[in-house]
Amino acid sequence: MRIDKLLANIGYGSRKDVKKILKTGVVLADGVVIKDPKTHVNPEEQDVTVNGEKIDYKEFVYLLMNKPAGYLSATEDEVQETVIDLLEMEDAVCQPFPVGRLDKDTEGLLLLTNDGQLSHQLLSPKKHVPKTYFATILGEVTEGDIAAFKSGVELDDGYVTKPAILEILQSGNQSTIHVTITEGKYHQVKRMFESVGKKVTYLKRISMGPITLDEEELKIGEYRELTEDEVEALRQAQPIEII
Repeated sequence: MRIDKLLANIGYGSRKDVKKILKTGVVLADGVVIKDPKTHVNPEEQDVTVNGEKIDYKEFVYLLMNKPAGYLSATEDEVQETVIDLLEMEDAVCQPFPVGRLDKDTEGLLLLTNDGQLSHQLLSPKKHVPKTYFATILGEVTEGDIAAFKSGVELDDGYVTKPAILEILQSGNQSTIHVTITEGKYHQVKRMFESVGKKVTYLKRISMGPITLDEEELKIGEYRELTEDEVEALRQAQPIEII
């Protein structure tokens, strides 16, 4: 990779800013001063430093966030705050993007990465990667709703959902549930409950594929890097069939 692109990617400014830094002679690769912005380096094999400080370059970044309500699952917006605004600069400069989306008022597990291949794999309808949500429902959730979700329900636009697993945690005038779906239509969980005459008043994603949100570890608005084992588990995630 060209040294100017490398330094720009990790937050040393624009290509123009990086050229100015290079001219000062403070950038070294294996102890050799680099001033030509076109010089190629391999940050995984070479010791690249700026002002004596070794740079830590990662081609891909994999983040797990406990998304708060009030933030858009987007990379930028001219008016509203996005989940990218919650990232530290060292992570934001890697230009990660949300894997799928959570509604603005929905909380919980959100993966962010700049690995387009993995993102595509997790979101592909063919993969049927399961996503589980906790929700509070206005209205009594019944065994009939469980059966309807298992068969697939018709949304307001006529689309019939793939089968989903509905688990009642508490049933009453206000119910609490877990629901697992394998697709990601717009406002899907909310619209599924609307199709059976009920309203979602609180929604939180608690798992996606093999990754489960640990709310003791990650408070609302916090995030961390995925471990290598977790990234590999996502790559190997197997589809599920709800029968």
